[in-house]
Amino acid sequence: MEGVGELESKIEKLLNEEKQMRLNGEVAGTKKAVTEILQLCYDARAWKTLNDQIVLLSKRRGQLKQAVTAMVQQAMKYIDETPDIVTKIELIETLNSVSAGKIYVELERARLIKILAKIKEEQGNIAEAADLMQEVAVETFGAMAKTEKIAFILDQVRLCLDRQDYVRAQILSRKISPRVFEVDASKEKKKAKEGDNVVEEAPADIPSLLELKRIYYELMIRYYSHNNDYLEICRCYKSIYDIPTVKENSALWIPVLRKICWYLVLSPHDPMQSSLLNSTLEDKNLAEIPHFRLLLKQLITMEVIQWTELWKLFSNEFENEKNMLGGSLGDKAAENFRERVIEHNILVVSKYYSQITLKRLAELLCLSIQETEKHLADMVVSKALVAKVDRPMGVVCFQTAKDSNDILNSWAMNLEKLLDLVEKSCHQIHKETMVHKAALKV
Repeated sequence: MEGVGELESKIEKLLNEEKQMRLNGEVAGTKKAVTEILQLCYDARAWKTLNDQIVLLSKRRGQLKQAVTAMVQQAMKYIDETPDIVTKIELIETLNSVSAGKIYVELERARLIKILAKIKEEQGNIAEAADLMQEVAVETFGAMAKTEKIAFILDQVRLCLDRQDYVRAQILSRKISPRVFEVDASKEKKKAKEGDNVVEEAPADIPSLLELKRIYYELMIRYYSHNNDYLEICRCYKSIYDIPTVKENSALWIPVLRKICWYLVLSPHDPMQSSLLNSTLEDKNLAEIPHFRLLLKQLITMEVIQWTELWKLFSNEFENEKNMLGGSLGDKAAENFRERVIEHNILVVSKYYSQITLKRLAELLCLSIQETEKHLADMVVSKALVAKVDRPMGVVCFQTAKDSNDILNSWAMNLEKLLDLVEKSCHQIHKETMVHKAALKV
């Protein structure tokens, strides 16, 4: 009781000093008084009194901004010294309520919410942790370091993915532009010196920009895996593959390059997929995994692929992906792989045939007539192919029907080419005649 009474008398004395300093507008004196009050409470391990004093000091009439900032920063140092989790949460919530709505302590409030969200997550309250993090819009904070902002937003995205809130995860991920990871570090240092706003250094536990780039794309892979958007997953792995620290270590880039090849194969045929396929084939590192080079080569070669033989070759590689970086390729991956091979084969047939019977097409694809017709219809609907099926005759036509304007244009073009050839021929004949006459004169 004596210890409590002594603490209260010391606090009372300091409160009077703080009042005088505050009314006189003495910033240094007021800051010193408030921090000393908090230090007294901390030394006495009077955590309830500490919380009460923080609230009391912040609500005093005309309280200086600098004093509130100093008080919050001082109290944040005590968070890790709290005796139990309940006391820790009470102190964080007190500081959170004091800093709410005050722009001059927005950085401290963001860090407090991050600590509290981490505690909630460890307790298994993912939804509560995600809701807490979403309250803060760090992209508007001028004093926060760029890497700390990115790390905070990535935590928001991760928590949304953990609670399977994919719509909000996508919205939050758009706050980070992929170009931010390509910024030159020397230019960034010059920018930081300009203007009056002082950007604080990021805490020591914040990862580097390249590490944040890897985390960002890993989270985006989780998001795109939900929709089985194979091409976007492939592009994410491509970005991870281009990180210098990954490219320097074969143990890191080999599993990433394997994933790039698999997701390219699983992606539906379109110009972007075709471009990535060709650029990947030009990569010299592909020589380290010749099996996958062979797989990609088969997809760009205009020849029919036998599915059963291909699956025998690659079924073991497909199963091995479960033990590789990034885990398995997904529940529907094997089914999609077969579909891509069928689509490739239909495209190959359409290049060599203008018309073909459904029965013969089914034989080439190793499918039933019903399955062949279904896959053909799906490709026509997705505009990957132009085809018409004459069911009574059982014939597939891959030629497009031209209207009258197209036919006239083709005729006009053919006539123009013919006249051009006639003119060139006449010119050559005239030239030879002149050369021959000149030779006779000599």
